[in-house]
Amino acid sequence: MERETSRDTTHLGALIPGSRCIVSKVRCDGCLGQRLGDLGLVPGEEVTVVRNAPLRDPIEIKVSGFLVSLRRCEASLVEVEAQ
Repeated sequence: MERETSRDTTHLGALIPGSRCIVSKVRCDGCLGQRLGDLGLVPGEEVTVVRNAPLRDPIEIKVSGFLVSLRRCEASLVEVEAQ
């Protein structure tokens, strides 16, 4: 069996402004999982971290052409592959 090469994976809350990544997995269910999906955080979608608030929470991201603010704890539930 051939093994795929893996990219560096981390969570969205750990990235610094200017970072670009691809969503690989959203690790939550229920209302919060639905909300994140509705905001465009679905596997395969490209995300750019725009900026952090002065105390680093919330973070602002650009996804599907829209600017979205997320709490850092919500962003930590989104696994991404760094580009």
